[in-house]
Amino acid sequence: MIIAEFAIFPTSEGSSVSRFVKEAIRAVEATGLKTVTGGMSTVIEAPDLESLLRAVAEAHAALVRMGVGRIHIDLRVDHRLDKEATIDSKLRALGKQ
Repeated sequence: MIIAEFAIFPTSEGSSVSRFVKEAIRAVEATGLKTVTGGMSTVIEAPDLESLLRAVAEAHAALVRMGVGRIHIDLRVDHRLDKEATIDSKLRALGKQ
């Protein structure tokens, strides 16, 4: 399982970009992957890299459709191959669940 932290926002649309971020989040959620959205990023759980990158591409496409002039993407990926890891297992390990 792959766990990624993802943030996307336009840098060309002024200081308030929440309407753009909401649309990007909707696009990621529509992929059916498990997501947990926080104040600064969304954590995505994906079975493989292709699925993760498809979700990122959907969020990017949503902002392009909205006509933004410039898009910033932050993506951090944790692909654990030695054992199964999920968002929930990471939170349990931290005592947060």
